[in-house]
Amino acid sequence: MPVIEIDSASGFCFGVTTAISKAEEELAESGHLYCLGDIVHNSHEVSRLEQKGLETITHEQLRDLHDVKVLLRAHGEPPATYETALSNHIEVIDATCPVVLKLQQRIAASYASACGTCGLPPQIVIYGKRGHAEVNGLVGQTAGTALVIESVDEIDNIDFTRDVILYSQTTKSLQGFKQIVEQIQRRIAPDVHFAYYDTICRSVANRIPQIRQFAARHELILFVCGSKSSNGRILFAECRAANPNSHLISNEDEIDPAWLVGKERIGICGATSTPSWLMAHVKERVAQLHDHSTQQ
Repeated sequence: MPVIEIDSASGFCFGVTTAISKAEEELAESGHLYCLGDIVHNSHEVSRLEQKGLETITHEQLRDLHDVKVLLRAHGEPPATYETALSNHIEVIDATCPVVLKLQQRIAASYASACGTCGLPPQIVIYGKRGHAEVNGLVGQTAGTALVIESVDEIDNIDFTRDVILYSQTTKSLQGFKQIVEQIQRRIAPDVHFAYYDTICRSVANRIPQIRQFAARHELILFVCGSKSSNGRILFAECRAANPNSHLISNEDEIDPAWLVGKERIGICGATSTPSWLMAHVKERVAQLHDHSTQQ
């Protein structure tokens, strides 16, 4: 029988755990709750909560609701969402991650006090994924004026003759952030100001060296992750770098039995949006497939 190990550091981060706990508390009391967007970027966990009465809605649907309760997920929301809730008499259950909330407040303060050294307000630049829920909330703190760049390849979009204030989406790569900082420092005009703030969540950043070590000590890695998880894509890339024999799956049904042949050390890990029960299901299926193969 091979050794099948689930990475103890994988699974929900604090922000996601809190959001799901708040949802489950309300569902246990009332049996129904609206959630603005997927509560977590994992379709299996969303489905589990929908069976309990959670109803996922869009921002367009929010504008048509009145006198109801709506959960705001850990990713956070722009000020416009709170304004809509207030005008529609919607009771907000705010599950914004404390790390994200602090970042929103810092960006809002930078925007409110912005005054450049060259006669123009500084550019607020966010290293993040365009369209991501968290990033939408961050850009909203600047009335939509912040510039979003997804990688160092996009820094040409920055005006280097104006002051720059750089922030990061909480789940982005620390290495990618450092590369952007270095390139801006090289190209910024000498008479303008550049300030940067490392706002990457350490519960995510610290996962990278840990997950590389986990991947390296196994012969096979099954990385369990939803297709919408930005954090999952980053962590899976780290797994593949440490162990080329790593496979991305969304659930136990996607396991190819051929992957398991001859493997004695099998590791199962996932993103900060991967529920522990789903990784447990993967472990059970691996054991079943192994038992089946030995009986043939």
